[in-house]
Amino acid sequence: MEKYFDNEDTLFDICDKYPETIPVFVANGFAQMENAEKRESFGKTISLSFALKLKKINIDSFSELLIETIKQEREGVDSSLRVVEKKKSENSIRLEGLLPCPVRIPLLEQLEGFIKENKDNWDYDIEYNLKAASMGLDWLKELVQKEDDADKLPDVFISAGFDLFFEDELMGKFKKKDVFADGTGMAKFNSDFDNDYISLVDPKRHYSIIGVVPAVFLVNKAELNGRDVPRTWADILKPEFKESVSLPIGDFDLFNAILLNIEKMYGRDAIKKLGQSLISSMHPSEMVKSDRKKKNKPTVTIMPYFFTKMVKVGGTMEAVWPEDGAIISPIFMLTKKAKLAQLQPLIDLFSSVKVGEILSHKGLFPSTVPEVDNRLKEGNKFQWIGWDFIYNNDVGKIIEECNAEFNASINVEI
Repeated sequence: MEKYFDNEDTLFDICDKYPETIPVFVANGFAQMENAEKRESFGKTISLSFALKLKKINIDSFSELLIETIKQEREGVDSSLRVVEKKKSENSIRLEGLLPCPVRIPLLEQLEGFIKENKDNWDYDIEYNLKAASMGLDWLKELVQKEDDADKLPDVFISAGFDLFFEDELMGKFKKKDVFADGTGMAKFNSDFDNDYISLVDPKRHYSIIGVVPAVFLVNKAELNGRDVPRTWADILKPEFKESVSLPIGDFDLFNAILLNIEKMYGRDAIKKLGQSLISSMHPSEMVKSDRKKKNKPTVTIMPYFFTKMVKVGGTMEAVWPEDGAIISPIFMLTKKAKLAQLQPLIDLFSSVKVGEILSHKGLFPSTVPEVDNRLKEGNKFQWIGWDFIYNNDVGKIIEECNAEFNASINVEI
């Protein structure tokens, strides 16, 4: 991985060389870095390592965010597009999708190394465009929506979320034609997913799942004011938490997963209660420092598990893994059935222990690979809507209806 900065570099030096990092510093509690004069006077006096130590922010996690921001700015939004040297064969393989931001760079490095090591064994090209999840799915949806010929689709899709993969006008129309098949060969997933709530293996073997993005609670104990710490999703919906909860509305993949699970567990009226619970919508990097807000402090923030690594140790914020299970947004992989033999090396890579450990250890996105140690506490469970729900309902329509119900019930501006 390219080393853009040293941990002993000053904040000023990093921001001066990479201005795109300024919003990252500001969002994580370094408000001085937004002002040019303060950035120079304050930023020149403190190193990155010392600044993060003072705020008790994990330096590895924060550095990953800075590096991801720099790489996207320096290489452009299409920096993930790669074409291995052209060969005589026109029979290329196309891989498209989104990767979670905290692990995108190491996953791309793993993929590039794998291709370089094995390209002489293949008589075809591999083209891939794997953008950061922060870029959103619109470009991929447009690609799928306007295409009716399965042969013209990319051969492999990777992304979290539900709407792309299950809406009838998107990937659903190809699923009905039996275009995709699971080639991972995993009949059973990691034992961390063995609980009463969940069975991740697709019984129809259309979809592969290589990992999950869990949603957990971050509780500001100073704002509880006599209320008990919420330990379940039902607790979040209680009247005492009205206008007290921050939700990841901008993270469509995870937010839609939360809506679907709340709808399934508690019914449509619970979506209304969830909307009424909303006090604000924040980026996860803001959530971990929400205790420092002067007003409208959320008592509970619902956030991706990854960002709990940045929680100030010994502070008022407590990360809570829901007792009834962290709601998950699966990281799906779709592979064309007609090309499984040709795609097998890529399938094996993305379902390997190496990739699983990148997802789990670097991103806190638990891997489904059985041999991976996800380093979870014993008893941590997961919630997800299940394949019966997916195959027996119009998931896209339910997402649309739940969003409408949620938006109609909120009492704050988002």
